[in-house]
Amino acid sequence: MRSVDYNSRRKLVLNSAINRYIKNAVPVASEDIADEFDLSSATIRNIFSELDDSGFLKHPYTSGGRVPTDKGYRYYVDFLVRQIELIDDEKKRILKECKKKIRRLEDALENTSEVISEITHYAGIASFLEWQDKVFYKGISRILDQPEFRDADKIRLLVRLMEDKGRLLGIVNRDFSGKLKVYIGGELGIPEMENCSLIVTSYKLKDQPSGRLAVLGPMRMEYDHIIPVLEYISDVLTDVLSTF
Repeated sequence: MRSVDYNSRRKLVLNSAINRYIKNAVPVASEDIADEFDLSSATIRNIFSELDDSGFLKHPYTSGGRVPTDKGYRYYVDFLVRQIELIDDEKKRILKECKKKIRRLEDALENTSEVISEITHYAGIASFLEWQDKVFYKGISRILDQPEFRDADKIRLLVRLMEDKGRLLGIVNRDFSGKLKVYIGGELGIPEMENCSLIVTSYKLKDQPSGRLAVLGPMRMEYDHIIPVLEYISDVLTDVLSTF
């Protein structure tokens, strides 16, 4: 009789539930993924209950399916997600758009924020650490199109925050270790962004860390795609700025 690694199975079920929710924006029911594991709906419900108790999933309503919590997304990003290789066409598109003949840093950053938004379908943000009053962002409307932001109060608060350049810079330019940082929901410590995730990376000018690039979107974003996209755009921008 084949033994079952229950811990690994829980991880796989969590991964499947989060992937499905990211794709469909609909709470995931046990029957939605039971066939994927050749398990009964009752068994999946039991695993869901364990994931609820551990704080990785939650019920948005009294009955129905589950959605990931901040903790669930954090575990997904840190341990479950596998970064995908960007397809060649996507790399070519990024190279073409980022390597336009631009002679001013301001224009390069504004263009890069637009490239980020176009490729990820969320908001793209670019900053230069020495500038305390300039931040470039594109694609706020792409966030507001997401089902998480149907509430008028949430829309108003988020737009107001994005228009407060000093506050936005303070968030994007926070110190962090490593090349890239993912802030999920409450980790940002910003009430207006409690339904959002922010992925931030650095770029270099003259071999020195000089600014930040970021993607702002709902917690339900395709981390496995957006993380490598942002890292690649950062590398391309660093290469472009080496000619300045």
